[in-house]
Amino acid sequence: MYRNARQAKILEIINRAEIETQEELCAELNKLNFNVTQATVSRDIKDLRLYKVAGTSKKYRYACLDGTQEELSPRMLNLFRECVLSINYANNLIVIKTMRGNGAGGGSFVDSLQIGEIIGSVAGDDTVLVIVDSNEHTPAVAEKLKEYLL
Repeated sequence: MYRNARQAKILEIINRAEIETQEELCAELNKLNFNVTQATVSRDIKDLRLYKVAGTSKKYRYACLDGTQEELSPRMLNLFRECVLSINYANNLIVIKTMRGNGAGGGSFVDSLQIGEIIGSVAGDDTVLVIVDSNEHTPAVAEKLKEYLL
């Protein structure tokens, strides 16, 4: 029950204020008598599938990109465009470099594309590793991913 209430409060907080860091979110929750640590907030961010997007008053802010598939796709596309720094490949591997904290969002976007030649992907903090089924398909898949940046 406490976790659900805390996560609902997190969604409320990020919808009314630009929260750029986990520490800021901890501080806001602690003001509201939710005694939390950064580790707890980190788990909540993962559970809620929060992503960093460009802010208006701050450089970045947390946002929730949940919703229907029709609503999610344009928002995920914008996130992908805003957070990807580069796309490069070697053999059957594509490396997508993102802004710090956006690897998971980039990986989710790649997975949602359901490109047949992609075997799978692994996302880190600022990198997505995409595994393609063959060296021959890799350049075309990389170009297809780059098209989403335009």
